[in-house]
Amino acid sequence: MTVEKVCAWVESLVQQAGNLGLIAAEDAVYSRNQLLLQLGIDDFYPDVSEQLDESVPDLLEKISDAAEKLGVTGSMTEEKEQLQASLMNVFIPLPSVVNERFYAKYEKDPKEATDYFYHLSRSSNYIQTKRIAKNIHYKAESEYGTLDITINLSKPEKDPKEIEKERELKKEASYPLCVLCMENEGYGGRIGHPARSNHRLIRVPLEGERWYLQYSPYVYYPEHCILLAEKHRDMAIGPETFQRLLSFVGRFPHYFMGSNADIPIVGGSILSHDHYQGGRYEFALAGAPDDESFVLDGYPDIAASVVRWPMTVLRLRADDPASLVSASSRILKVWKSYNDPGRHILSHTGSTPHNTITPIARRKGSAYEMDLVLRNNRTDEEHPAGIFHPHEDVHHIKKENIGLIEVMGLAVLPKRLAHDLKDVEQYLLGRKEAVAKEHQAWAEQLKALRGPVKDEAEAADIVQKETGKKFLRVLEDAGVFKRTEDGKQGLRALLGTINDTK
Repeated sequence: MTVEKVCAWVESLVQQAGNLGLIAAEDAVYSRNQLLLQLGIDDFYPDVSEQLDESVPDLLEKISDAAEKLGVTGSMTEEKEQLQASLMNVFIPLPSVVNERFYAKYEKDPKEATDYFYHLSRSSNYIQTKRIAKNIHYKAESEYGTLDITINLSKPEKDPKEIEKERELKKEASYPLCVLCMENEGYGGRIGHPARSNHRLIRVPLEGERWYLQYSPYVYYPEHCILLAEKHRDMAIGPETFQRLLSFVGRFPHYFMGSNADIPIVGGSILSHDHYQGGRYEFALAGAPDDESFVLDGYPDIAASVVRWPMTVLRLRADDPASLVSASSRILKVWKSYNDPGRHILSHTGSTPHNTITPIARRKGSAYEMDLVLRNNRTDEEHPAGIFHPHEDVHHIKKENIGLIEVMGLAVLPKRLAHDLKDVEQYLLGRKEAVAKEHQAWAEQLKALRGPVKDEAEAADIVQKETGKKFLRVLEDAGVFKRTEDGKQGLRALLGTINDTK
C-alpha cells in the first residue's frame, strides 16, 4: 500500500460523490483537501492507474484499511466505521440545509421530498447498502397472502479478539443516551456506540412536539424509516400515539407509520425511546381482506372490521382522522383492562400490565386506515417465553420478539439460519446424516413428508416454503384470539364490551 494509491482512491471517492449529486464540481478540490486532512496526508500525488470506478462503500473500505496501515485509525470495525462516517460527512450539507431542501421539495410533492432524503441517506453510506445486500430475501405464499422472509446477514461479524478489545476500550458515557436520540446527528461515535457523523434528521412537528425522521441504517424494506421523539422517554401507546401516526400519514400519504408495542416480549428491541417505524412498502397485512365487519357504536362514519390475519387485528377506516383517534383510544382503553381467563388473557398480574396494542396507520385513497393489533405478554409454566409468543417448537426458527415488522408479515430471522437451513437442504439430498440438534426433528419430518429430493433447487424450494410455514405458525402463536370458532366467540365478546363502553 502506498500513499499514491490512497490519493487515487480519495480522488475516486470525490468523483463518485459528484456522480451521486452530493457535491457540485466547484466543491471537488475542497472536498479532496478535507479528506486528505482526515487521513493525515499533506501532499497529493495520485497513482492514476489506481483510480477505481467502484461504489462508495467499496472505496471507503479500501481507504479505511489503508488508514489503519498509515496509523490514522485502529484495526477495530467500529474505529474504521467512525473514519468512514467522518469522511462521508465532508460531502453532506449541514442539517439546516438538508431540512431547507427537503421542505422546498415537500411544497411541490411529499414524495419528492422523501425521494431526496432517501437518496441522500443511501449515497452518504448512512444506509449500509453493501451490507444490506448480503441479506437473504424471499417470498413465502400462505393462506393469508404473500409473507416476506429475511435472514439478517447485514450486521458485521466480530472475532473473539475484537470483542475482547471492544470490552476493554468501551467507555462509560451517557451521551447520546441511546442510539435513537436526536443528539446522534453528526456524532462521531465511540467504542460501543455507532458512528453517526454522516447522519441527518428531518424535523417533523407532530401534535405540538418536535419529532425527527430518519431512515434505518439497516433497512428491512423499501424506505424503512424511523420517526423518533426529541425527548428521551419510554415507549407508550396512548391517544397521542394514534394522533401522531395519523398526522404523519396525512402529511406523507405514500408512507405507512406504525408503532411497536410498549411492553416487553411483544414490543421491539428498544423500549427506552419513544419512536415509530414506517416506509413505502405494502406488507401482506396491508393487503389482507376483511374477515367480518362489525359496528362500532357512536362512530357511524367508521367502517370497522376484523382482518383475515393470523394475529388479532381490528381495522378502522374513515375520512376523519379525529374520529379514528377517538375510536382507537376507546378500544385501547377497554383492551388494557380486559380479562378472558378461559382464553389465557389477563390484563394484569398485580400492578404489571399485560395488554397493549401494536397500531399501524396508512392512507387508502382519501381515507385513513388504522390497524389495531391486540397483544398480550403473559407468561406461564407451559410457555415461559410468552403465551402469545412463538412457542418452543418453533424456536429453532424464531424465538425473538414479534414486533411491528413481523406483525405486518415480514420475518426477520437470525444469521445462524443461513448456515443451518443449508444443512437441512443437504440432509434432504442425503448428503448429511444429521443437522443441528434443534433442527433435527424438523428435518426428519420434512424428509418423511417430501420423499426423495432430486436436486439442490428442489431442496432449497422445500426448505424456503417450510420456513414460511414456520413463520406463519409464529404469527398464529402471537394471536390472542385464535382463528377457531372459540376464538371468534371470544373476540365477539370483546367487541361487545367495547360497544358497551362509552
